[in-house]
Amino acid sequence: MKVTSSNIVISAVKPEQYPETTLPEFALAGRSNVGKSSFINKMLNRKGLARISSKPGKTQTLNFYLINDVLHFVDVPGYGYAKVSKKEREAWGKMIETYFTTRAQLKAVILIVDLRHPPTADDRMMYDFLKHYEIPCIVIATKADKIPKGKWQKHLNVTKEELELEKTDHLVLFSSETGLGKDEAWRIIESFR
Repeated sequence: MKVTSSNIVISAVKPEQYPETTLPEFALAGRSNVGKSSFINKMLNRKGLARISSKPGKTQTLNFYLINDVLHFVDVPGYGYAKVSKKEREAWGKMIETYFTTRAQLKAVILIVDLRHPPTADDRMMYDFLKHYEIPCIVIATKADKIPKGKWQKHLNVTKEELELEKTDHLVLFSSETGLGKDEAWRIIESFR
């Protein structure tokens, strides 16, 4: 997809704040600091649309990005970040769960993992949650530019094994630095529309 327009339309915490449209939505999930904002910015050809923070746990709402007036990316709070209170983490969890399980416009969840490391227990929990609710999943293994090309397949295999990835799920090698995987990611996203 050639992105010609993209902007954040609303930050929501409860269903009555979600945009009232029938446009397809793609949620972005991943642990704090995994590179969700970098992924969004690269996919949308925008430098600072999604704010990149050196402090994890910055996204605390469901941020709806309207793209070409045809679909939304929905950035959800990152998980696995210890510096927010247990109560706050539970509130985020409830907010994300409500969105994932009740939003008819949600077509798939883009689960972002760090290619350099095996998926965490939280990554596995998120993947299992999506499988339980039969929500299609696109796994983006980012930061590919940080490891040698010759080791990519080995790292992808670890990601597949750790998540117990189903054959029907997509796994995309990605780099926000080089743009590797961007076209493939768009192709897959568009196949769900």
